[in-house]
Amino acid sequence: MNHTVLTEHMTKKYQQRKITNRVMIGLLASASCIALIPLLSIFIYVLAQGLPGLNLNFFTQLPQPIGETGGGMANSIMGTLTLILTASLFGIVWGVGTGLFLSEYPPGRLSNVVRFSADLLSSIPSIIIGLFVYTLIVIPMRRFSLLAGAVALGIIMIPTLARSTEELLRRVPVHVREAGLALGLPRWKVILRIVLLGNSRAISTGIILAIARVSGETAPLLFTSFNNQYWQRGIDQPTSSLPVQIYTYAISPYEDWHQQAWTGALILVSLVFMMNMMTRYLLSPRRSSK
Repeated sequence: MNHTVLTEHMTKKYQQRKITNRVMIGLLASASCIALIPLLSIFIYVLAQGLPGLNLNFFTQLPQPIGETGGGMANSIMGTLTLILTASLFGIVWGVGTGLFLSEYPPGRLSNVVRFSADLLSSIPSIIIGLFVYTLIVIPMRRFSLLAGAVALGIIMIPTLARSTEELLRRVPVHVREAGLALGLPRWKVILRIVLLGNSRAISTGIILAIARVSGETAPLLFTSFNNQYWQRGIDQPTSSLPVQIYTYAISPYEDWHQQAWTGALILVSLVFMMNMMTRYLLSPRRSSK
């Protein structure tokens, strides 16, 4: 009799846990769907508004003078790619190097200061960084330039790369480092050839995320690279970019410029979307198991 009662009690508790589990899964699924609504709404709206203006001229022609219709954002697309590439030249090296220092060397006063500075830098509004670079580069050069814009974007990339690299490299087992040191390798070779190269795919995802982070920045570019209606002529000259060009067209009174602003927004959103998809691909379990 007691065995039967115990069995019924356990069955009842199991059913209750099963119902609770299903309810919680349903709540989590509902929360996920609600979180996707703003993202899908923005993407669908930008797609609907920007798709009518998508044509070959948009990718091959320069902006038309005020009052004329047509043209494109070829210089802005090229300027954005150039800004990102130039910013990555020092932003990636600086950020990954900072992450290496924080993960591979023993904690101390210096590492605590660097970690705190990286966290503080990531919380500073991008417009403040733009003002800082404006004072540091634009005023002494007496002109806006691609160099100033790239420096501003590179500074924004540093904390993201530093913290992501530190967290990724801390996951490497200690015995991997000890094995390299036991073979007689200097510590710097162990760090570069074993720790860093062995996690290059994971670190590359942090790099892609950092690039996606700065791809849509507008405020710092208004104070640094500004804008240009023509092709980029040098690293010390103003350059056009998609975020600034979209902003300029969006606040204009011309309907044709409004359409081009939506099309530029579609291109920019698609660029960030592709970068995030590339990150998901590099982090997929199937690739990680290879």
